[in-house]
Amino acid sequence: MFQIKICGVTTAADARLVAEAGADCIGLNFVAGSPRRLTLAAAQDVAAAIPAGVLRVGVFAGSPAADILRVVAGVGLGAVQLHGHLQPTGSDGEPLVWDPPSLCGELGGVPIIRAVRLQGPPASDGLAAARAWLEAAATGGNCPAMGICDAAVERATPAGQLGGTGAVVDWSLLVASGGLGIPMALAGGLTPQNVAAAIRATGLHAVDTASGVELAPGRKDAERVREFVAAARGALGIG
Repeated sequence: MFQIKICGVTTAADARLVAEAGADCIGLNFVAGSPRRLTLAAAQDVAAAIPAGVLRVGVFAGSPAADILRVVAGVGLGAVQLHGHLQPTGSDGEPLVWDPPSLCGELGGVPIIRAVRLQGPPASDGLAAARAWLEAAATGGNCPAMGICDAAVERATPAGQLGGTGAVVDWSLLVASGGLGIPMALAGGLTPQNVAAAIRATGLHAVDTASGVELAPGRKDAERVREFVAAARGALGIG
């Protein structure tokens, strides 16, 4: 679906910056509690500045299908990224902000990207839970088209802190865990300085960053955006 995604874009100026730098995907955040969260009106302003050919992805966690579909229609999103937990409760029985596999079917034909997190100790299959979730979604008739592997978080982490934290994925555990059966991108602590190494270490062909190119949450740094995209394009072999 994409090769280079810059997420958490909150202004029209930053949307133009990201597109001009050469990213092919821009993420708009609609997660409650996130410092990068957009209102519908603000998202429409940002989306209007995104040129044709750059994918608009809306990021959601714990939102019902009806709310997501309203935003998809109102903003003109090309895909939805589900960022909630894979399970409804933690090991202690406490409820989590989650996105059930059945949500994919409720979203109809909207292309879906599923954010997942590595689970378990080193040398374990850290993507087993993610594959089970995807299998259930496929059974419901709408398997996600892409997965994004983000950094692990505590189970009790609130929705607004599930991404964009700057924490780095364990690249070696990701490789040892194998794939998802669908195209996969790497997120989690990627910066202009480490994105090329991350691509080489994991062998993945798509990357996603938010905090790694920011001055502050939701405020992109022009130089870092350009450096990140250039480094990623170089490592991915994009001319």
